[in-house]
Amino acid sequence: MSRPAKAIVFAYHNVGARCLRVLLAHGVDVALVVTHQDNPDENIWFERVADVARDYGIPVAMPDDPNTPEFVARLQALAPDFFFSFYYRLMLKPALLAVPTRGGYNMHGSLLPKYRGRVPVNWAVIHGETETGATLHRMVEKPDAGEIVAQQAVPILPDDTAGEVFNKTTLAAEMALDRVLPALLSGTAPHVMPDLTQGGYFGGRRPEDGRIDWTRPAREVHNLIRAVAPPYPGAFFELRGHRIKVLGSHSLRLPDLEWPGAAEGFGGPALMSREGRLFARCGDGGIVRITSLELDSRPAHPGDLPSRLGGNPISLLP
Repeated sequence: MSRPAKAIVFAYHNVGARCLRVLLAHGVDVALVVTHQDNPDENIWFERVADVARDYGIPVAMPDDPNTPEFVARLQALAPDFFFSFYYRLMLKPALLAVPTRGGYNMHGSLLPKYRGRVPVNWAVIHGETETGATLHRMVEKPDAGEIVAQQAVPILPDDTAGEVFNKTTLAAEMALDRVLPALLSGTAPHVMPDLTQGGYFGGRRPEDGRIDWTRPAREVHNLIRAVAPPYPGAFFELRGHRIKVLGSHSLRLPDLEWPGAAEGFGGPALMSREGRLFARCGDGGIVRITSLELDSRPAHPGDLPSRLGGNPISLLP
């Protein structure tokens, strides 16, 4: 009987935890799990891969840099067949990728070659995509550019938040890996080169990138709000000396909603409360309903916001 395939797994987040379990379910010998120390400044809303590994008695390493000669030598001594990277946040450089005899594979949270790079789910929501998914691909020096071996698509509904879509892509990652792993282990999985001209590379995002520009179209504003809604930092704006964080919204068509006109000083973007609900008119005249918010870091009922700030409606122009 041949020995089981031996793998070293680089993993973090929910995708890392679920995909590690898939490898174990298929009998892969996971010799080591490489993961991250949790950042005390980050909202840790996801499962810890280190806890899963320890539950299964798998050794865990948390190097600041896995590409050091000393750590590369440690992994060489384990003689792995495969590397798997599941939402591990550091790049594996060529010397490290040369260690596994049968190659290294990464799970990416988009339908490659679209949305290569960082936070692909958030970028997909920001751009109003109606579909995304997960892709297992061979790791090469260039990020997210290697041969594709499996993909699983999931829908993005019009009001889905990035957190909700991330949950879908976690399941998509599990499904894609579970489906292709027998063929990958047997050496029969297809490897298809992606056409990188059909996608783009995106960088990371910062909390300050969530600032709302109400002069933009309503759909664009709504996409930003849902792309950074909790568990992410949230979209925000300042009004009358207060900082308002918008945590949830719906994009609506309300042609019968009457707004004061330009003669009253409300010809552009504005907030208005009606029957306990808060609406924002954006730069294209489209309407966004704000369903959840914080006022100066404290939860507030959206419909009460205009009166608390001294007017209804309130202009959102500078």
